[in-house]
Amino acid sequence: MTAMRWNGIYAGTITLMAAILGFLVWSVPRNEEGMAWFDPMIPGGWMAWTFPVALFFFIIACLLILFTLLAIRFPETPRRGILRLETTRGDRLFITLLGSAFINLGWLFFFGAPLTWPLILSLLYAAAVFRWV
Repeated sequence: MTAMRWNGIYAGTITLMAAILGFLVWSVPRNEEGMAWFDPMIPGGWMAWTFPVALFFFIIACLLILFTLLAIRFPETPRRGILRLETTRGDRLFITLLGSAFINLGWLFFFGAPLTWPLILSLLYAAAVFRWV
C-alpha cells in the first residue's frame, strides 16, 4: 500500500477513536455540581460502568487496534530479550498489561488509593519490557 493510503487509514482510525472518546465523555452522568465522573453511566446496570472503567477498556481497545495496524504495516520477527524468550510486540504488550495489573493490585493491597504512583511504576515497567524483554 502507498504511504497516502496508510495516512488515510491512520487519520480514519484516529478520528473514530476521538469520536468514541467524545461519546464516552458526553455519556458521563451530570448532577447539580457538574459531571459525576464516578457515578454509574448505566443506572441499575449489571456492571459498574463508571467513566474510569469505560476509559480503561477504551484504552485497551485502542492499544489492540494500534498494535494490529503496526503488525500489518511493519511486520516483525520475534526477538530475544534478556529473559531469552522470543517475543513480538503483542507478546510484550500482554506481559506489560499483566505486570501492570499486578503492580496496581499489589499497591492497592499494601497502600490503598490513590493509584498515581503505581501508574508511574507501570509506565516505567512498560518502557523496560518493550526495551529489554
